[in-house]
Amino acid sequence: MKGKEIASIVLFGSVWGMLECILGDLLRSWDLPAGAILTGVVAVSLMTYTRMIFRKRGMQFGMSLVAGALRLTNPFTGCLLCSAIAIIAEGAIFEAVWYRITDPRSAGKPVAIMGLGLITSYLCYIGGYTVTQVLTPLLFSSLHTEDILLLPVYTLAKGLPAGLLGSVFVLLTSSARRLDISRVKSRIYYPATLALSALCWIVGMMG
Repeated sequence: MKGKEIASIVLFGSVWGMLECILGDLLRSWDLPAGAILTGVVAVSLMTYTRMIFRKRGMQFGMSLVAGALRLTNPFTGCLLCSAIAIIAEGAIFEAVWYRITDPRSAGKPVAIMGLGLITSYLCYIGGYTVTQVLTPLLFSSLHTEDILLLPVYTLAKGLPAGLLGSVFVLLTSSARRLDISRVKSRIYYPATLALSALCWIVGMMG
């Protein structure tokens, strides 16, 4: 990968992780569906934007690793490992869904772009949720057969809000192509991304 791509992975992954720490806790305190909002709005928008601008596979998974690592550093929230696993799973699922896609506008008309956003966000959410519900009990307690049987029922329903949000925000993100940060000169880009990334980590850890 090029230098700007690596710097962007760190920057956008840090932004993602910071919002998971700060916004996630805020939404939960308001009894709002934090997971669906963070997936359908934050995660999918950031991953869509970077795929559209840089057209590079693997960046979004790298962002999820950075975001997951930052999520693990926040000492003031619950199940850190669950959240980190879900974030990384979302990055992997996005890469799978968008394997041949570099620009959401390639889907065609706005309704098709919204459909792409819905599918992406829905699969990211239910995939991340399922992975955490299976891996966490295996790592720390035990996984019961009845939990596996009931998991699809809960998961499929919980993913709908994320899918609906994603359909809107992928469409909105697709119109932001003119905000191409890859064109910023390197002498400005690298110090700016470093400073912003450091700020995200400080804020996220203090969250």
